[in-house]
Amino acid sequence: MGRGPSIEARKNAVDAQRGKIFTKIIREIGVAARAGGGDPAGNPRLRAAIDKGLSVNMSKDVIERAIKKATGELEGVEYEQIRYEGYAPGGVAVIVDCLTDNRVRTVADVRHAFGKFGGNLGTEGSVAFMFRKLGVLSYGPGADEDRITEAAIEAGADDVVIYPEDGAIDVVTSPEAFNDVKDAMVAAGLAPEIAEVTMRADNDVAVGGDTAQQVAKLLAWLQELDDVQDVYSNAESGDW
Repeated sequence: MGRGPSIEARKNAVDAQRGKIFTKIIREIGVAARAGGGDPAGNPRLRAAIDKGLSVNMSKDVIERAIKKATGELEGVEYEQIRYEGYAPGGVAVIVDCLTDNRVRTVADVRHAFGKFGGNLGTEGSVAFMFRKLGVLSYGPGADEDRITEAAIEAGADDVVIYPEDGAIDVVTSPEAFNDVKDAMVAAGLAPEIAEVTMRADNDVAVGGDTAQQVAKLLAWLQELDDVQDVYSNAESGDW
């Protein structure tokens, strides 16, 4: 039986993944600050990006540097927001949100990924109409359903979704109310495990077997691309 990777190799892999996450968040902080100003109190998108950075132990110095580069206090690179839409195998709709300093490189990488795993890149608007932008605060199995539901309603959430199979709970908000609802839930002693503004499909597409594996590989490949910030799909599968 062969030996697994060394401790050093595993540490290097973890460090590399952490670096990739940091890069994506720093780009998001920069674009948010450039678009809406460097004060998170008046820029909900920037505040959400900062919270995401703090959640992965990004230092405040790194965050402040990213904001200063975006607002012109320090020299930095300007990134462009681009959204690509397409289909994975099985008719699964996919949205790929990118931040890039080289549009030609990014579209080539995204198109290659779709082609490699049996999908195809579509035109603007070809699948976006199937998704809604919303805020989601997620609580794991065993969460206090009554307390969360009561606090969420009082905070102005749009919906509370309870998953009977394991007791997990999602509190759903509009993007505009996300920060206020999150603050209220935290103040009530109900900090979510995950809190994000995301895209969710109105209807999921069930896939299985080899098709599900191809879809999973495509989504994972896209997530690993340096210029890709977020990947959304309407795939529903028990095979991954």
